[in-house]
Amino acid sequence: MESLFDSAAEEAHRGQEPLAVRMRPRSLEEVIGQRHLLGPGTPLRRLVESDAPMSLFLWGPPGTGKTTLAYVVAGATKRRFVEISAVSAGVKDVRAAIDQARRELGMSGRQTVLFVDEVHRFNKAQQDALLPAVENRWVTFIGATTENPFFSVISPLLSRSLLLTLEPLTEDDVRTVLERAVADPRGLGGRVTLHPDALDQLVRLAGGDARRSLTYLEAAAMLTDGAAAEVTIEVVEKAVDKAAVRYDRQGDQHYDVVSAFIKSMRGSDADAALHYLARMVEAGEDPRFIARRIVIFASEDVGMADPTCLQVAVAAAQAVEFIGLPEGRINLAQAVIHCALAPKSNAVVKAIGAASDDVRRGMVGRVPGHLRDAHYPGAKKLGHGRGYQYPHDFEHGLVRQDYAPEELRERRYYEPTTHGAEARFAERWAKIRSFLRGG
Repeated sequence: MESLFDSAAEEAHRGQEPLAVRMRPRSLEEVIGQRHLLGPGTPLRRLVESDAPMSLFLWGPPGTGKTTLAYVVAGATKRRFVEISAVSAGVKDVRAAIDQARRELGMSGRQTVLFVDEVHRFNKAQQDALLPAVENRWVTFIGATTENPFFSVISPLLSRSLLLTLEPLTEDDVRTVLERAVADPRGLGGRVTLHPDALDQLVRLAGGDARRSLTYLEAAAMLTDGAAAEVTIEVVEKAVDKAAVRYDRQGDQHYDVVSAFIKSMRGSDADAALHYLARMVEAGEDPRFIARRIVIFASEDVGMADPTCLQVAVAAAQAVEFIGLPEGRINLAQAVIHCALAPKSNAVVKAIGAASDDVRRGMVGRVPGHLRDAHYPGAKKLGHGRGYQYPHDFEHGLVRQDYAPEELRERRYYEPTTHGAEARFAERWAKIRSFLRGG
């Protein structure tokens, strides 16, 4: 009777667990995504199948399966699973867990998986406390982090561990997670159906985070009435308190919004540009795509009128790659405001366009002899480099000599505007061009 009662109580407790916990995979085969880590012959699979002691760092965005993989490793190797959160634990907790693992290893021979979530939050002393256990393999250590471990983890600990990088889940991955949760007895068990539009919205809102998608699905399912109720997009909007952004990344909406985004920056309307940025971010657009468009815009529509614009755009792109969303949207917004308010010039894109047009028409000409490479054997006998004058030897670093092929000496490509900083370049380029051409 006692065992039956315990079993019933355990089952009731499982029913009260969050959907994301109930749907946690129990084997490597159930894990969705991260195929680069789980395929035959990969280090993680070999380590699991050989049941060898190991130390791992799992680095990736939230909701990509770091905790799941730690549970699966423990289950597949029949090891005790001990979880510590670096947010609340200290050195005392780490040492206590290690001491208990050593006792268990000595008494029964059973190994322990010590999982430290958010391990980057541990300071140096706390990370140092893990070293003896990792060094002597008293535990199978698995550390999960959303931060670059090369910046946040001490070198001795990192060098003794295998670093595995998790990638954001694809839309198809998240879709599979949601569909499985609707049907699986551990999840919703078919008690609700999911309208295709609602499924699409949940996928968009998840942003590659499986845990978030399941949390939203569970909240939406709780608002439905009765058995076999349908989760519609209206239910999702009510549950998540977030209106669906009608935005098809493969359809007209995608191109229309991106077009309006670029044209608003070009027209110097920062408010409108931020609106379209927000629409793309909220609809789940890849932030790297948005960042690439801003980088292009910085040279195509601002150029030399504000050379710092490209620096800001590239920095925003790097920041997004480094920290991801949601924080990365702030970096994108800063770049958008800078680009929108910067003076505009399309002289750069016109210059390279004109030069490319001439090249495509066959206007290439021979490289002047004095500019040719004279470093390889025999080049000087051919006259290469003869007569070249080194500009740094002359006043102002300028010397009058031919640089363009003879056929192109009178061609003009860069025609600067007088907008912003380009006015200074325009004045300087006019003087230099006149000097070089002998005008």
